[in-house]
Amino acid sequence: MFEDPLFIVVLLAVLAVMVVLMIGLGGFAGGGAFNKKNGNKMMRYRIIAQAIAVLLIVGFVYLRKDTG
Repeated sequence: MFEDPLFIVVLLAVLAVMVVLMIGLGGFAGGGAFNKKNGNKMMRYRIIAQAIAVLLIVGFVYLRKDTG
């Protein structure tokens, strides 16, 4: 499965969602100036990255489904 380039793209998209989520949660937990300036922006980036990841996952499943 790791030889499939689309699977690797899906995996990278999921990891990107996780990274953005962790940065956003870390800023929220720490509070302060970073959270005030970037909190909402990070969550918007997470939603966008998550939507892209979901579309890629659905596309991967659709393209790799067993037709037999």
